[in-house]
Amino acid sequence: MSGGGLYTLSRKEGWRRWADATARARPESLTARQIGRLGADAKADYDDARHDWHANFGTIKTPQLAAIHDELDQIVATNRQDPDRVRGAAVIDALPGLGKTTIANTFARDFDRTQRRRHGDLTDEGHERLPVFRVGLTSRTTLRTLNRMICEFYGHPGTDRANSAQLASFAVDCVLSCHTRIGVIDDLHFIDPNRRDGIEVSNHLKWLSNELPVTFIYAGVGLAERRLFAEGLTGDNAVMAQTARRWTRLELPPFAVGDNASRRQWRSLLKATERQLVLAKVHPGMLTDLDDYLFARSSGHIGSFITLVTRGCYKAIRTGTEQLTEPLLDSVRIDEASEAARHRLHAGLTAARRSRRPGTATTS
Repeated sequence: MSGGGLYTLSRKEGWRRWADATARARPESLTARQIGRLGADAKADYDDARHDWHANFGTIKTPQLAAIHDELDQIVATNRQDPDRVRGAAVIDALPGLGKTTIANTFARDFDRTQRRRHGDLTDEGHERLPVFRVGLTSRTTLRTLNRMICEFYGHPGTDRANSAQLASFAVDCVLSCHTRIGVIDDLHFIDPNRRDGIEVSNHLKWLSNELPVTFIYAGVGLAERRLFAEGLTGDNAVMAQTARRWTRLELPPFAVGDNASRRQWRSLLKATERQLVLAKVHPGMLTDLDDYLFARSSGHIGSFITLVTRGCYKAIRTGTEQLTEPLLDSVRIDEASEAARHRLHAGLTAARRSRRPGTATTS
C-alpha cells in the first residue's frame, strides 16, 4: 500500500490537501505477457500501484451527480443576499450508497478551487482564505459538539477549554475571518427530532444560517422519513417545519433498468468504469456484457457497484485472471443489503430479458 500520510476532510489541512491534489497518475497498461516478464519485486510494485488506482480512480460524472451539481450551483450562485437576509440551504436526501457525500464534497471542492483562484489564498486582512468548511455529525451530536467540530475544522486554539457559547462565537469569527461561503454538514440524519438535543442542534443550525453569510449544504439518509421536513409540527418540533421552509431538498435516486433511457444511463456508467480499469485482459464490453448481473449485484447503488468492481479487480490481479467475469465476481462479497437483494433481482432481470427476445412466446 502506497504511503503519503493519512488525513481527514474534517480538518482544514486535510480539506486543503484533498482540494489541491493533482490527478492521480494512472499505471501503465501492460499485457499479460509483459506482466509475466516482470521480476517479483517489479510485479509487486506494479500490482500495488494498480490496487491504489482502482480504489481511487476518481469520481465518475453520472447523470445524478451532474443534475445535483447544477442545482447546487444555482442555489449557491443566487445566495447573494446582504448579511441581514437569510440564505437558503440545500439538503441532499438519499438512501445509503448513492453518492450523496461524494456529490456534496466534490461540488464544494470545485467551489473552493474557484474562489482561491479568483481571490487568492489570503484575505485582504491577511487571514487564510477557506471558502469551505466541512463537518460530519455523530449519533450523539449536541449543540456544544457541533460548535466544537466547526472550530476544530479551522484549528481554533481555544476549542478544548471553551463552553458552548464561546465555541459558537469562535465559529462565527472563523467563518467571517476566513471568508467561508459554503458549509458542508454531512450525516444530518443523526439529528433526532424527538430528542431535546436534536431540537437544540436544529435550532442552532437555524441560528448559524441567520448569523453567517454561508450557504449550507446538508447530506443525510431518509430525512423526509425522519420528519425533518414535516409541516404542521407543534411545540418544540415546530422549528423543524420552520427550518424546512429554508431548505431545498435534492433527491438522489439509484440507477434503474426499467426502460431504455434508464438502461442507457446504467450502461454508460459501466462503460465509463471499464475505461478506468488497468487489467491485462480488459476489453470493450467486459462490464456492459454483464449489465443485468452487475445491476442485480448492486441494486443500482453506485457505492455497492464501485465496491464490487474494486474488490473484483483486486482478486483478478491476485489470481492472475486479469479480467472481470461473472464467476470471479460471484466469489466477491459486498454489503449485506446488496447480497440480500441480488438473487431476487437477478431472477427478475433474467425473466425480463427472455421476454424481450424476438419470438418469445407469451401467455395470456
